[in-house]
Amino acid sequence: MTLLDAAHAAVSAEPENEALRLRFFERLADGELVVLLAKEAEGETLEPQVFDLEDGPVVLVFDREERLAAFTGGIAPYAALPGRVIAGLLKGQGIGMGVNLGVAPSSMLLPSEAMDWLAETLQDAPEEVEALPEEFHAPAVPEAVIAALDAKLARAGGLAVAALLAGVTYRDGRRGHLLALIDAAPGAEGALARAMNEALVFSGVEAGELDVVFLAAASSAATAMAKVGLRFDLPEPQVQDLSPAAPGMDPSRPPKLR
Repeated sequence: MTLLDAAHAAVSAEPENEALRLRFFERLADGELVVLLAKEAEGETLEPQVFDLEDGPVVLVFDREERLAAFTGGIAPYAALPGRVIAGLLKGQGIGMGVNLGVAPSSMLLPSEAMDWLAETLQDAPEEVEALPEEFHAPAVPEAVIAALDAKLARAGGLAVAALLAGVTYRDGRRGHLLALIDAAPGAEGALARAMNEALVFSGVEAGELDVVFLAAASSAATAMAKVGLRFDLPEPQVQDLSPAAPGMDPSRPPKLR
C-alpha cells in the first residue's frame, strides 16, 4: 500500500470528513505521479493520452510505474511529474484525472472541477508583513496543524536545518503563532513560505493564521523561541542528481501541454 492508497482509504472510510479529503489532495499534490502519454515527450512538450469517458475527458496518472505498466499491459510512454504540476497544467482545460484506475485500492476519477480547485488552492501565496515580536510563549495550535507542518517539513530536507513553532505577542498587541525556519538555504525562502502556507490550508483548520520568519540559529530570537517553542528537525539533504531534469521537475520550467 502506498501513501496515496492510505490517504484514499482514510477518506473512503469517512467521506464526510473534510480534513481527510484535504489530506488526500495534499498527498496527491506533493507526490510524484506518472502520466500516460500519447507519444514520447518531445523536449519540454508533453502530449498526455486523453480518454473520453462518460463523465468527461480525463488523463491517467499512477503513483508507481509498475501500476501504469499493469494498466497498459506493457511498455508505454509516460512522464513523471509532481501532482501539483499536473493540476496546474489541467487547470481550465475541462479535463479530469483518473488515478490508478483499475490497478490499485486508490483507483478513482477526479473531475475537472477538482483539478481547477486544487490548482487554485496551490497558487495561493502568503502575504508579506512586518511586525516586531515582544514576547514568545508556548504554542497552542490544533494537533492537525502540527501534523501538517511536520509532514511538510519532513519533505523539505536540505532547505533548512530546523523549524521552531512558538506563540508570539507583537508590540502592537496582536497575538498569534510564529514559525521560524532556522538557517534556511539561500534562495529557499519563497518555497518554504509557500509550503508552510499549504500546510495550514490543507490542515483543515478554518481561519488559521501562521506567521513565518527566517532566522539564524545563533540569533537572539531563535534562542528565545527555542526556550518555549516546539522544534522540528528537518532531514539531512539527499544527494542531488545532476543529470538533466525531466519535463516538469524544474518548477521554473514547467512542461508544455499539447
